[in-house]
Amino acid sequence: MAEKQVSVKLLIDTKTNEVLFAEGGKDFVDFLFYMLSLPVGAVVRMLNKGTMTGSLGNLYDSIENLSNDYIQQTFHKDFLLKPSLPPCNADSVGMVPLLSIDQAPILTKSFFMCPDIKHHLHVTDDPKTLCPQCKYSMSRKLNYVRYDVKDENLPSYDGYVKGVVTYMIMDDLVVKPMSTISSITLLNRFSIKDVSSLEEKVVHLGLDEGVALLKASFESKTVLTYVLLAKKASM
Repeated sequence: MAEKQVSVKLLIDTKTNEVLFAEGGKDFVDFLFYMLSLPVGAVVRMLNKGTMTGSLGNLYDSIENLSNDYIQQTFHKDFLLKPSLPPCNADSVGMVPLLSIDQAPILTKSFFMCPDIKHHLHVTDDPKTLCPQCKYSMSRKLNYVRYDVKDENLPSYDGYVKGVVTYMIMDDLVVKPMSTISSITLLNRFSIKDVSSLEEKVVHLGLDEGVALLKASFESKTVLTYVLLAKKASM
């Protein structure tokens, strides 16, 4: 399957080589909002813990290197290191690179009872637990049946924002609906006197840019300029 790309139109001040704002559709805004729902463990893995600023990478390494002798039997380290990811709009799957990383295995729950199931009706998740009545190990395994909740009244998942409008995304990732008035207001705010210095540029974003946007959002207030102008120029 070919890598999905998302197109975004940038308005650039050529005098300062900065992105004033970008015009994007639902697919791009859904991706930006999706970043807020990502588990920290997944973000650390995706951004390469060795290149991250701060100490989260060290915390990740600590869990990864900690011997299982110190881990609770009912806990799997991958729940933190490879957490399950939230759902994402199918149209923007290509813009969500974290969907391609390994996730924690779905572990089947196991429950156990005392061998004397007629009289001792206690349940545990650890087969070494002693029955409080007869003091034998509660080693008789039960079959766990997962209840599948299906609510037909719930709407199908289709991202976060509506696709009937164009959105304005500022260099610092402030997002708002696009309008002519808001554009004029922004030009005044940036003290743009010479509109001939402005340039429109359409860029196509793929997985590499998606990862770069995620990383830059932790480190910069000029995310679009850094990723879509400065970084691209250096490639």
